[in-house]
Amino acid sequence: MSAEIDKPNRTTALTESIAIMARLRAPNGCPWDREQTFDSIKRHTLEETYEVFDAIDRRAWPDLKDELGDLLLQVLFYAQMADEAGYFSIEDVAANLNAKLIRRHPHIFADATAETAADVKQTWDAIKQTEKASRPQPAHYLDEVPQHMPALLEAFKLGQRAAKAGFDWPDARGLFDKLAEESAELQVEVDTDNQVAIEEELGDLLFTAVNLARHLKLEPEFALRGANRKFRERFNAMESAAGGVETLITLSADELEARWRNAKQSLAK
Repeated sequence: MSAEIDKPNRTTALTESIAIMARLRAPNGCPWDREQTFDSIKRHTLEETYEVFDAIDRRAWPDLKDELGDLLLQVLFYAQMADEAGYFSIEDVAANLNAKLIRRHPHIFADATAETAADVKQTWDAIKQTEKASRPQPAHYLDEVPQHMPALLEAFKLGQRAAKAGFDWPDARGLFDKLAEESAELQVEVDTDNQVAIEEELGDLLFTAVNLARHLKLEPEFALRGANRKFRERFNAMESAAGGVETLITLSADELEARWRNAKQSLAK
């Protein structure tokens, strides 16, 4: 029997998932699932998204399969609640997606051409702008960037959208100067011990760092996740070398710095 035949029927599996979700939300279904609302499961959606990221970073493919299932559950949950309210169904969601994919890939489904990924993105963005033009326009240009995004992503999107309107640094070099300026302003407020001003200046510093990442064609979220992972690995190595965190707690700042350098060197080998 071929490997293709051995695969589970995709349509049947998805249909069963939809039916299970409807059953859980039915009047005689699961009390917890029935109590949920669009707002109550939002945080679960965000958590599941980050768990997908984590599985990818770890190249843990069995975990990724599981996490993608959890993320799909969020889609099914929202669609089921929308269906119950009469807004739309999961079939509407899929049909809308299918139409969008076909519409935004005219080099595949029509007679347009696109030789490179950059060509594809240019076509995608142009079609997307045409679609937006037919919808009610927001009061302000930046209103198209959702305010409920994680702050790091919102800062990236705000800078990206402002740049499309011509409001941007000419190149990354200007942002290094801006970083130094914001750092100096933060230090002034730290010296005055004004917590409100300190928070504001720290925000300005972080916003500038995010825009520097954009100019360097880096995703700040992934850059920071990489730094977090590196810090975790180095701290774990330092803790293991010390025989436990209890030992670290007893060390002086100079001793901790020395052990940190040793951990960096050992991991670099």
